[in-house]
Amino acid sequence: MRLLLVEDNEELARLLTQRFQAAGYETDVLTTAAEAQTAVTTTRYAAMVLDLGLPDGDGLSVLREIRRREDPLPVLVLTARGGLQDRVTGLRGGADDYLVKPFAFEELLARLEALLRRPGQLLGRSLQVANLAFDTESRQAFIDDKPQVLSARETAVLELLMRRKDRVVSKKLVEDHIFGLSGDVASNAVEVYIHRLRKQLSERGAKVQIHTFAASDTSSPRKRRHDFIQIHLLEDHFLARHRVGYHCDLHAIGALLLLQMGGE
Repeated sequence: MRLLLVEDNEELARLLTQRFQAAGYETDVLTTAAEAQTAVTTTRYAAMVLDLGLPDGDGLSVLREIRRREDPLPVLVLTARGGLQDRVTGLRGGADDYLVKPFAFEELLARLEALLRRPGQLLGRSLQVANLAFDTESRQAFIDDKPQVLSARETAVLELLMRRKDRVVSKKLVEDHIFGLSGDVASNAVEVYIHRLRKQLSERGAKVQIHTFAASDTSSPRKRRHDFIQIHLLEDHFLARHRVGYHCDLHAIGALLLLQMGGE
């Protein structure tokens, strides 16, 4: 799970990145409001930790722009502004939580995880799809209660798909989740990890199946292709009744998912 930390104090940012990593979170660090504005419009994050006193402007402007776009990104403000009016302004400006410096990391992490446990967010301590389970604290996958050995990035992809089971996941979202702003992304990296996961899950007896399909956006003059990924329960009787093709018009995706999930 990837976080965005917007903090211009380099030492604090370094320490927080280390502590977040130890807690199982990857972190992209930015130091200015302008960088943050760009990042949240191009990359999907599980949550943002936002300082307000940034060198090129007020972090509140970043927050207000996020909410103006109706982006549900959970935002925890972490700032030295501790006055009552400061806290009220931050929360009314769109912050989901507000923590004043100095602070204890344990409280910061607890508050962040409370945000991620809210309905519709990503955090849950245990994930289960058929006989495939994932412990988010130990970051260990199990098939029929037997621990499975996966690489760090295979684990990250599996966790993302399990959190969004029976929902379409775009290739771009998987890239953001794994690589963030690093830019170190081969054009076929997601396909490689999906291929490995699909092979390992099948060979090890997992009763789940990862489906990938491409959809063409016919509303675009160039008819761009969009790659999507879905994970759902493997039910032999259902798959025997419903054979679904995986190349479809972008506007037909909703119907495709209904057919796969419920046959309606």
